[in-house]
Amino acid sequence: MKRSPILILVATLAVVTMACGITINLPKEELMTTEMQTEDISIPKPDSSSINLTLAFGAGELSLSSGNENALVSGTATYNVKDLKPEIDVNGGDVRLSTGNLEIKGIPRIRGDFKNIWDLQLSSTPMNLKINAGAYQGRFELGGLALQTLDISDGASDVQLNFSEPNMVEMDNLRYTTGASQIDLRGLGNANFTTMNFRSGAGNYSLDFSGQLNRNATVNIESGISQVIITVPEGTNTKLNFKGGLSNVDTSGGWEKSGDQYQIIGNGPTLTIFVDMGAGNLELRTSQ
Repeated sequence: MKRSPILILVATLAVVTMACGITINLPKEELMTTEMQTEDISIPKPDSSSINLTLAFGAGELSLSSGNENALVSGTATYNVKDLKPEIDVNGGDVRLSTGNLEIKGIPRIRGDFKNIWDLQLSSTPMNLKINAGAYQGRFELGGLALQTLDISDGASDVQLNFSEPNMVEMDNLRYTTGASQIDLRGLGNANFTTMNFRSGAGNYSLDFSGQLNRNATVNIESGISQVIITVPEGTNTKLNFKGGLSNVDTSGGWEKSGDQYQIIGNGPTLTIFVDMGAGNLELRTSQ
């Protein structure tokens, strides 16, 4: 049976509290589910030279892909909590789509089967995309879009993100900040970024830089107690500098080690990676 991410987060908090022997009296808030509602979402392209799209999503399931070129954002929102009704705010080139005005101030007690599902398609119009989310499941196919920047910030999450095709414009910065999560990032070579910053708490993280690296790129990774897997295509000129506490580094494929630096000797642009881990395990792999 599939569990809601928000319930998993609450259960995790309860387990940690019991393990530490600490009593925490948190306020409880009851969420009443209602009949399932499905709304069509269609946000026209703003008449602006600079478009900033923000998706503010709480708990639930969020899917993104390329899609209808007649709108900036199109798709559906399905939910069964009244206050999760999506809200759209447009101010010139600034567009914000959010999950209503629901605020959870304590531990939620949910009556019924909680549902909040967004299935959205984005146009290939050049834009800056920001995703702010809580405890949720994300499935993002961003190949073929034109993202000038990508900024993702979420809590306890389960996310798979893929650039199966090249990003159509140069991306200045890709930033991902997350809590205790399971994150799988694929096709990052196709993201066409100059710099990437990935910061995380405890969890499992996979960063796959497959795709076409068209220019020099720098990646900064900061992680707590975690399992981190970095995969780079064989023959991609790569330099990785590692700094960590109680961390173990395992390599396979074409990685070579010299002190705290690891490298793959190749041709073309250089991928420079800085990794700072508190503790855990770092795996360096290569792919064909």
